[in-house]
Amino acid sequence: MVAGTEGYENYILRFIESSQNLDFNEVCKDFIAFLPSKPAYVLDVGSGAGQNAASLAAQGFTVTAVEPMPEFVDAAKKTYKGSPVKWLSGSLPDISCLSSDSGQFDFVLIDGVWHHLEKAEREMAVMRLSALIKQGGKCAISLRNGPAGMGSKVYPTDSKITVESFENHGFECIFHLKNQSSILPNKENVKWSRIVLQKC
Repeated sequence: MVAGTEGYENYILRFIESSQNLDFNEVCKDFIAFLPSKPAYVLDVGSGAGQNAASLAAQGFTVTAVEPMPEFVDAAKKTYKGSPVKWLSGSLPDISCLSSDSGQFDFVLIDGVWHHLEKAEREMAVMRLSALIKQGGKCAISLRNGPAGMGSKVYPTDSKITVESFENHGFECIFHLKNQSSILPNKENVKWSRIVLQKC
């Protein structure tokens, strides 16, 4: 088991149902303006039950989705079986399921994942993402702070530190939104920050 997935095994069906009921255009509304022109290659890391990846594919992007929980990968393949998404089992920070070829992706989405990584894993993830993203490509990350939800292994996130880490690996922050309320009910104590970083 990937350490960051601890807890989800207790809520598999609930997570799948709640996730697949989410609307990409609402959850990721702040990132839509930064999507690349098509055709483009998009990576969804920590893709969960697949709803964001399927939506991006439906918009005409070539999408690779990476998720460590096999139950979520299976659910995504079943629900979105007509989608051209390439579904892979893997996880941050190394994303070893992808080849070592550099500059593969125009856009990387990391939605609701970063808080499951501890400090050293985040540093490793930034290095790996820097290798995977094309020059001029973008990485969009949502950062969660608050009590643990279905995933029990959580760490505080800091958008300023996250931006600095990416800047140290050749990125520029082009969007930074702090302390946003959760769109989910009964999550008053959960706040989100969203950042978009472009590889220089």
